[in-house]
Formats: sequence, structure tokens, C-alpha cells
Amino acid sequence: MVEPFASEDMFTGPPVDDALIAETEKRLGYRLPSSYLDVLRRTNGGSLRRRRCPTSFPTSWADDHFEVRSLIGIGGARGIDSNGGHGSKDMIAEWGYPDIGIVLFDMPSGGHDAVMLDYRECDGDAEPSVVYLDEDRVPRRVARDFAEFLGLLVESGDSRV
Repeated sequence: MVEPFASEDMFTGPPVDDALIAETEKRLGYRLPSSYLDVLRRTNGGSLRRRRCPTSFPTSWADDHFEVRSLIGIGGARGIDSNGGHGSKDMIAEWGYPDIGIVLFDMPSGGHDAVMLDYRECDGDAEPSVVYLDEDRVPRRVARDFAEFLGLLVESGDSRV
């Protein structure tokens, strides 16, 4: 796998271990996808090298894509599990996102759109799908799981988009 991170940033959390994972899952009420945890064990969040996600639908960004800025890690003041205005639950409440899972990315729009893990159809050992929420707050599936989502991302100047 190509290293997805360009650098650490305010969304980079502390080193990940089993205790932090268990605490985060308990706080959020969801089991985190193994593909997400594999990435976090190497680097717990940060700015991404590849940020553009092609879509088959128009977004507030463009006719054929949206962009993410940073993957949000776990733990720390700005992890997906944090309290105090920066965690996933806080973002769902503040921005009126549907309560379907976990907000995973910092977006260039500052909250007007989001990328989330969608747990609505998740049962057993299945991993949640990844959805994009635009200003209309309608979840649109962009990948069957987190690993597929990372594989979709391209650099902003990439001609594949």
C-alpha cells in the first residue's frame, strides 16, 4: 500500500494500541474497520497525499468529484472520539449530519460536506460502507469499505478524474 499521508497535522493522534482502540470503540458505540485501524497503527491521522475522490454524481465541489483534506485519527484533542467540539458525535450534532456512523475526514469546506463510515447496513463482521454527504445531507455511497475508499483517492491534478 502506498503511504497515504503527506504530513502530520492537528488531526494526528497519539500512537495507537489495543487499549486506545477499545476505549474509542466504546466511546463511539461502533467497531472500527480493520482497514482504518491498519492505517492508524502506522500513522494516527494526518494530511493526505491523495485528496480527490471521483464520483458518478455532482457535488457542491464539482460535477465529478469532492476533496478531503485530512484523515482524523483516534485519541487526543481532535480524534474522532474526542469530546469538546471536535469529535465525530460533535460534528454530527453541529452540522446536522444524519446519525449513521462516524465522520472520518476533515474537509476543505469546514463542515458543509462530510465523508462518513455508514453503519446502517452493517451486521456481523461486515465493515461499514463509506458515504459522502453534501449540503443536502443525503448519504451517497462512494465505496463499499474504507480500504476501497482510500484506493479511489487521486491527487488533485490527476488526469484520471
